[in-house]
Amino acid sequence: MTESDILKALSNVINPDSNKDIVSSGMVSNIKIQDKNIYLTITAPMTTAPYKSSINEQCEQAIWQAAGNDVEVFVTFSSKTTTANIEPPIVLPKVKNIIAVASGKGGVGKSTIAANLALALAQKGNSVGLMDADIYGPSMPMMFGLRGESPKMIEVNGKGKILPLEKYGIKIMSIGLLVDERQAIVWRGPMASNAIRQFVTDVHWDELDYLVVDMPPGTGDIHLTLLQIVPVTGVVIVTTPQDVALADAKKGIAMFGQEKINVPIIGLVENMAYFTPAELPDNKYYIFGKEGGKRLASEYDLDFLGQIPLVQSVCESGDQGIPAMLGNDAITKKAFTDFAEATEKRIAAINAENTIHVKL
Repeated sequence: MTESDILKALSNVINPDSNKDIVSSGMVSNIKIQDKNIYLTITAPMTTAPYKSSINEQCEQAIWQAAGNDVEVFVTFSSKTTTANIEPPIVLPKVKNIIAVASGKGGVGKSTIAANLALALAQKGNSVGLMDADIYGPSMPMMFGLRGESPKMIEVNGKGKILPLEKYGIKIMSIGLLVDERQAIVWRGPMASNAIRQFVTDVHWDELDYLVVDMPPGTGDIHLTLLQIVPVTGVVIVTTPQDVALADAKKGIAMFGQEKINVPIIGLVENMAYFTPAELPDNKYYIFGKEGGKRLASEYDLDFLGQIPLVQSVCESGDQGIPAMLGNDAITKKAFTDFAEATEKRIAAINAENTIHVKL
């Protein structure tokens, strides 16, 4: 079936609230066809809420009559508070790709991965931004040597905007640039989520090829807020080889695969994959286990984006405000460069798939 075939079938579905068909009422959007799976969104006024089940059944029956019972139909409902057909503002319209770097738990080096991924992408000639979305434990001010510095305000189209700081060729924004690092951020979920909204809507990111977002650990309010308001291109899952980290990484994978979220997973990267002492650069010691991330990627049919070694220079460079991509350790730099190249290739494939879906 094509999108036109689906719209034709759905034109027979009547909204009991208005007695009009859902197609001519402008309620149908986001039609996607993937093999024998058909996805669509129904946007309706709040008054239509009692009829969701009826509309869902009508949609399934209409598509099955047109395409056969061997297709799966997935309907997502979205409510609006007014019947006026007002398009929401486009979020980050000048940012081509948004990469969320996430993990199921803390302590796996997610911020190190995000920082060096951003730098590796920038060194390939891309314009790159880095958003530190870890509200309760921001790391980027220290990792980039920006402690004590604050962003400035500028006026853009008559509105005040926060101008992100620039360091090593990338734009950086973090809550750690706005509050004293000695103060603990004790906020409830809604306040933290509001800060993320401001990082998206009130920061002048301007034109970017990539915006890398360092997500907080776990699966909570901040993740949901960001995924709801930002068109995330895909997610990089960070893990270490040991079983406890792999178990939590599975939760992160499961969250992004949920139907209501359904954000593509770019792939999985294994941090602290092996230890290489500076005096023995050809030796590898698998102190946290061997290739657990690679096995997890294979188990979930995900792209394995690479292994990052555990070397002393990575820790030292972050503490000194000079990320590893800017250091002298050739092994680590190559690992991050290869990881960035694999990430770029996977993003290109995701964008190509989305373009094909739109044309169906």
